Amino acid sequence: MATVRMIENSTNSDSMFKGIYNGKQYHMGDIQAVLKRAWSAGVDRIIVTGGSLEESKEALAIAETDARLFCTVGVHPTRCKEFEDSGDPEKHLQDLLTLAKEGIEKGKVVAIGECGLDYDRLHFCPSDTQKKYFEKQFELAYRMKLPMFLHMRAAAQDFCDILERNKDRFVAGVAHSFTGSAEDRDKLLSFSNVFIGVNGCSLKTAENLEVVKGIPVERMMIETDSPYCDIKNSHAGIHFVKSSWPSKKKERHDQECLVKGRNEPCLVRQVLEVVAGTKGITNIDQLGKTLYHNTCRVFFPHDLDSAAEALLASGREAI
Repeated sequence: MATVRMIENSTNSDSMFKGIYNGKQYHMGDIQAVLKRAWSAGVDRIIVTGGSLEESKEALAIAETDARLFCTVGVHPTRCKEFEDSGDPEKHLQDLLTLAKEGIEKGKVVAIGECGLDYDRLHFCPSDTQKKYFEKQFELAYRMKLPMFLHMRAAAQDFCDILERNKDRFVAGVAHSFTGSAEDRDKLLSFSNVFIGVNGCSLKTAENLEVVKGIPVERMMIETDSPYCDIKNSHAGIHFVKSSWPSKKKERHDQECLVKGRNEPCLVRQVLEVVAGTKGITNIDQLGKTLYHNTCRVFFPHDLDSAAEALLASGREAI
């Protein structure tokens, strides 16, 4: 397998990586084996997503274990009730701010999020609560001068209205795990500082592929959102997948194999392959460089120098 340099934009600190599925222990934790596969596949950085205050603390702790791991701090829309359940929403926001400061000082926190709106799962948190605390998290991004890691599900109009009101309060952002329509895509692209992140959930149907085809490569990022959102055999994009790894069921766990049905950071390579196939791009190396550049531009801007900018700019002309 040719090695393309990639950044895994979103991995969750989920109990599946501890060998626990639906509350039951099936095997020992295997995070080191998961990371080893990622590094071998060409991933050279992984961003661990925070979805609540406690999960953000865990993400930071994980990020501190390896120089190639980074994280976000924020509250997912479906968890926004935690602000009010805490008994002191302003203190909860301050606790997030304090954690973000700590993570920045350690060189680990690269974004505020995952935050946004999710109207597909209103049974977890009502829309009014989601909107209120989505808007409040822009204060964290503004004060920390950080980009945002964004979530939008079935809420494009309200999401974009809030984004419009706060577009000058964050440096840049990515609407990750995008599954919206062409109209939703174009609304997001109208914000010059917002990128669109795609994973297996973005590539399920022929309609999804048409929407992804219309995302300019200079406005795109790739991710797995592991351990979720893998590219399944039933997905429309599967015929573009070229790379594979051996896998076994969780009951027969083997450190050398993937767990069937559990996504991993190494599989971001497959997302790259499907994006290339969907767009008819044959130079996957150059596509990988462009997407890598996009991610650095938002989350790791200090890594970009003028020479790299010039090289990537010339290369993009070939895509």
